[in-house]
Amino acid sequence: ATPCRTLAAAAMEVKLETTPTDKRFSNTNQARHCYSYYNAYHQCMYENNDDASACFKLKRHYMSLCPTKWTETWDEQREAGCYNGPVPGEK
Repeated sequence: ATPCRTLAAAAMEVKLETTPTDKRFSNTNQARHCYSYYNAYHQCMYENNDDASACFKLKRHYMSLCPTKWTETWDEQREAGCYNGPVPGEK
Protein backbone atom coordinates (compact mmCIF):
# COMPACT_ATOMS: atom_id res chain seq x y z
CA ALA A 1 0.00 0.00 0.00
CA THR A 2 1.18 3.48 -0.80
CA PRO A 3 1.50 6.07 1.96
CA CYS A 4 -1.44 8.01 0.52
CA ARG A 5 -3.71 4.96 0.57
CA THR A 6 -2.64 4.16 4.11
CA LEU A 7 -3.48 7.72 5.20
CA ALA A 8 -6.80 7.62 3.36
CA ALA A 9 -7.73 4.35 5.06
CA ALA A 10 -6.81 5.77 8.46
CA ALA A 11 -8.87 8.89 7.77
CA MET A 12 -11.93 6.78 6.98
CA GLU A 13 -11.68 5.13 10.40
CA VAL A 14 -11.90 8.45 12.25
CA LYS A 15 -15.36 9.12 13.63
CA LEU A 16 -15.98 12.85 13.97
CA GLU A 17 -18.46 13.85 16.64
CA THR A 18 -19.67 17.04 18.21
CA THR A 19 -21.44 17.78 21.44
CA PRO A 20 -24.90 16.38 22.04
CA THR A 21 -27.89 18.69 21.80
CA ASP A 22 -28.49 20.64 24.99
CA LYS A 23 -31.92 22.26 25.28
CA ARG A 24 -30.52 24.91 27.65
CA PHE A 25 -28.76 26.57 24.72
CA SER A 26 -30.10 27.78 21.38
CA ASN A 27 -28.56 26.43 18.21
CA THR A 28 -27.72 29.88 16.88
CA ASN A 29 -25.32 31.15 19.56
CA GLN A 30 -23.14 28.54 21.22
CA ALA A 31 -21.02 30.95 23.32
CA ARG A 32 -22.68 30.06 26.64
CA HIS A 33 -22.60 26.38 25.76
CA CYS A 34 -18.87 26.64 24.99
CA TYR A 35 -18.16 28.54 28.21
CA SER A 36 -20.13 26.04 30.32
CA TYR A 37 -18.29 23.03 28.90
CA TYR A 38 -14.91 24.76 29.28
CA ASN A 39 -15.57 25.43 32.96
CA ALA A 40 -17.09 21.97 33.52
CA TYR A 41 -13.92 20.40 32.09
CA HIS A 42 -11.68 22.32 34.49
CA GLN A 43 -13.95 21.48 37.42
CA CYS A 44 -13.81 17.81 36.41
CA MET A 45 -10.01 17.94 36.21
CA TYR A 46 -9.89 19.46 39.70
CA GLU A 47 -12.25 16.85 41.14
CA ASN A 48 -10.34 13.98 39.48
CA ASN A 49 -6.80 15.10 40.38
CA ASP A 50 -5.99 16.10 36.78
CA ASP A 51 -6.96 12.69 35.37
CA ALA A 52 -7.59 13.67 31.74
CA SER A 53 -9.20 10.33 30.88
CA ALA A 54 -12.05 11.03 33.33
CA CYS A 55 -12.81 14.37 31.65
CA PHE A 56 -12.13 13.51 28.01
CA LYS A 57 -15.72 14.00 26.80
CA LEU A 58 -15.98 17.46 28.36
CA LYS A 59 -12.76 18.53 26.69
CA ARG A 60 -13.90 17.16 23.34
CA HIS A 61 -17.18 19.07 23.71
CA TYR A 62 -15.62 22.42 24.51
CA MET A 63 -12.95 21.97 21.84
CA SER A 64 -15.64 21.39 19.21
CA LEU A 65 -17.71 24.40 20.30
CA CYS A 66 -15.20 27.07 21.31
CA PRO A 67 -13.04 29.15 19.00
CA THR A 68 -9.40 28.27 19.60
CA LYS A 69 -8.55 31.89 20.35
CA TRP A 70 -11.03 31.92 23.24
CA THR A 71 -9.66 28.77 24.87
CA GLU A 72 -6.06 29.94 24.40
CA THR A 73 -6.92 33.26 26.05
CA TRP A 74 -8.77 31.56 28.92
CA ASP A 75 -5.87 29.14 29.44
CA GLU A 76 -3.42 32.06 29.57
CA GLN A 77 -5.68 33.86 32.06
CA ARG A 78 -5.89 30.74 34.24
CA GLU A 79 -2.10 30.45 34.28
CA ALA A 80 -1.75 34.15 35.16
CA GLY A 81 -4.40 33.88 37.89
CA CYS A 82 -6.73 36.46 36.32
CA TYR A 83 -9.46 34.27 34.78
CA ASN A 84 -12.88 35.83 35.41
CA GLY A 85 -14.79 32.55 35.30
CA PRO A 86 -15.27 30.05 38.08
CA VAL A 87 -12.02 28.62 39.41
CA PRO A 88 -12.18 25.01 40.66
CA GLY A 89 -11.59 24.80 44.39
CA GLU A 90 -12.77 28.36 45.04
CA LYS A 91 -16.50 27.69 45.36
